[in-house]
Amino acid sequence: MHTPISHPRIRITLATLACVALAACGDKQDTTVTATETPQVGVFIVTASETPITTELAGRASARAIAEIRPQVGGILEKRLFTEGALVKAGQVLYQIDASSYEAAYASAKAAVTKAEATLKSSEVTARRNEGLARIDAISQQTAEDSQAAVEENRAALDVAKAALETARIDLEHTRITSPINGRVDISVAIPGALLTANQSTALTTVRQLDPLVVDVKQSSVELLRLRQELKAGKLRARGQEVPVKLILEDGSEYAHEGRLQFDGVSVDESTGMVTLRALVPNPEGVLLPGMYVRAQVWEGSIQDALLVPQEGITRRPSGDAIAMVVGDDGRIAERRLSLGRTVGNQWLVNAGLKPGDKVVVEGLKKVALGDLATAVPVSSDAAASSAAAH
Repeated sequence: MHTPISHPRIRITLATLACVALAACGDKQDTTVTATETPQVGVFIVTASETPITTELAGRASARAIAEIRPQVGGILEKRLFTEGALVKAGQVLYQIDASSYEAAYASAKAAVTKAEATLKSSEVTARRNEGLARIDAISQQTAEDSQAAVEENRAALDVAKAALETARIDLEHTRITSPINGRVDISVAIPGALLTANQSTALTTVRQLDPLVVDVKQSSVELLRLRQELKAGKLRARGQEVPVKLILEDGSEYAHEGRLQFDGVSVDESTGMVTLRALVPNPEGVLLPGMYVRAQVWEGSIQDALLVPQEGITRRPSGDAIAMVVGDDGRIAERRLSLGRTVGNQWLVNAGLKPGDKVVVEGLKKVALGDLATAVPVSSDAAASSAAAH
């Protein structure tokens, strides 16, 4: 017959062992549950949408119009009437040449016109009188004809005097050297007191029209042909004649104003095979300067029902084939072979291999293998890009 276990220490020990055994069983049960949990993966749900297609080209900014300011008459420069680097308007006076000799020439030409008018008037009176006398045979017909010829001669002399007056007036006006265009004026190479000559080779200053500004970009003729073929085939949809252009400045910032591309005068450079495209870009704040390097994002068209997938969801095999892992309708990881087009921002344009509604794995791909069950958690393309950048 066994003796009952009644010692207090023995009872405590047995109770402790029982608790440890129960805890161990609980831990084992939790471990089994964790091991059988379905892993979660971040997926991007493919949708079809109209997508604008752009191409980025290198370019240089230049002035739309440039006017080199030269004197059209000679003389001593009296004063400069502008601030270097300032904006000037068309017709604004930039320089004043000493006009005293031109004022005198204008006054002389004006007096010559007055004299010619008086001579013509006198000859007309004489011709009318002689015409009346000739009708009554008081004078010969020859005298009357000579009087009429004198009128014509004096009328021509008046025209010559008027032309000389106009020339003198133009010369006098040219003593005020004006800007032919709106723009920003450069530094002046002439100072008051300098002797200027008409149409001299050295420009006094230069005015550049900077609003709008011109941006010339280069594109290969091959790319231009491809673009036209895609537009003709209906792969791209054009937006009328308005082709927008966005500029990226040298510091990487986006320029505030959108330009418009002009296709007039397109030609292919025989040595490089490149086409120069010209864009007009508003420049009201004067941020863009001639000679500045920019990157131009040129709008080529838009694709209807385009399928875009974040670059993080695309991998490539050693053979170069593009692959995407998707979570199928059965919840298992499946592989899709893709045909890719161009990149659009941080996404790939998918030509074939996916359809709207497919769930492309963009996060947690290392936690699963082909055929595994997975729980799909939707993420946006921006979130996928941020996650990839963090890793």
